[in-house]
Amino acid sequence: MNRRKLLALAGAASFAPGLQAHAAAPTNATAAQDAYLYALPLIEMATTRARMLKAPGAAINKLDHTRTLADHTSRRVTTPNNDTLYSWTFLDLTWGPATLTIPPMGERYYSVAVMDMFTNNNVVLGTRTIGGEGGTFTLVGPGQVASGPNPTRIATPHAWLLLRVLTDGGEDLAAAHKAQDGFQLKGPTAAPVPTYATRDAAPDAYFASARALLASDPAPPSDLRLLRRTAPFLGAGPFDPAVAADGVEEARLITMFAKGRQTFTGGWAYPRPNLGDYGQDYLYRAIVALQGLGALPVAEAMYMKAAGDDGAGTFIGDGLYRLSLPARLPLDGFWSLSMYEATKDGQFFFTDNPLGRYTIGDRTRGLKRNADGSLDIWIGRTDPGGERSANWLPAPKAGPFAMYLRAYLPRAELLDGRFRLPPVVKA
Repeated sequence: MNRRKLLALAGAASFAPGLQAHAAAPTNATAAQDAYLYALPLIEMATTRARMLKAPGAAINKLDHTRTLADHTSRRVTTPNNDTLYSWTFLDLTWGPATLTIPPMGERYYSVAVMDMFTNNNVVLGTRTIGGEGGTFTLVGPGQVASGPNPTRIATPHAWLLLRVLTDGGEDLAAAHKAQDGFQLKGPTAAPVPTYATRDAAPDAYFASARALLASDPAPPSDLRLLRRTAPFLGAGPFDPAVAADGVEEARLITMFAKGRQTFTGGWAYPRPNLGDYGQDYLYRAIVALQGLGALPVAEAMYMKAAGDDGAGTFIGDGLYRLSLPARLPLDGFWSLSMYEATKDGQFFFTDNPLGRYTIGDRTRGLKRNADGSLDIWIGRTDPGGERSANWLPAPKAGPFAMYLRAYLPRAELLDGRFRLPPVVKA
């Protein structure tokens, strides 16, 4: 691929509002590109489901609990958090609804997100939406009769249920485990899960799996325009393998340039308002599926990425960095700053370090605050020494890294941009 085309694709990743949504007569390669990106969330969901179902005792329509906080060995889902314990299941509502019982949670933060196979959050049941008293909810698939307590409609027959329960770790883990055990899910017996291609598969295998996934979990009518344009790849076909290969190559390059899709304001990229419920923003949906699968909607949590040395989200320096935060951030939940090593395929995972510290947040023990309550966080590959050590967030020993700040239950001034985070600066 020549340099001019490469730069054009970088520009597409930076500025395109959707998958060529207004192109009058796209080429077949463009249609293949758009088809690849449209199907990517489905492929990533199926890949994640297959990976998670390999865990001992895991099954469809059965809650599985993670009993420890994520660390550098956690590689099942990109950009994990180190604040909450996860419980999860993949739902199959083909044969009928499932019933979810949420126990009384009191003041402990929790959220139950149910994402359809297109990665939209159909519902978030938790501290923000139903409070700490709990309740029973009926998860109803498309076309099913909405009977049972608190019927909650899910857009596709298959979905991902992801529960987060806040814990400080250590002595709090036993209480957090008890809270997890109070969640109960009852659903119909599910059929075996087919095997699907991954995002790196050859185009014919990729599109065959995309068609199978769309048959299992049909797209909404609002996507019909794109599906008609991409019918050779996502519909009945046929398509030219060489043209498909060109389009898939272009799509993969666009995901490589996904960092260009982010706009940094004052040193941070802020999430779009449609994070977690994407509508027809298919390109943004594909990028999040690759870089942050399972992201909550912004009303629940905001994920802010630091600009880095390149101004596009990547740090490469060996020196020391500093983030100075005010005594309080405008939120009703909690916040944390997470450190990730960046992989070549654009994903992010915690990095091994001598402190076993993957985040710093408002609940981190032993931090040293300034006289006015503000907090200086020191970031680097080596211990900064002295009093700074208490506030050290270790970076990888080598290689690029990225940082995300999570703010749970953000207030209006953070949601609407009246409040902005201070930048990370070189110390």
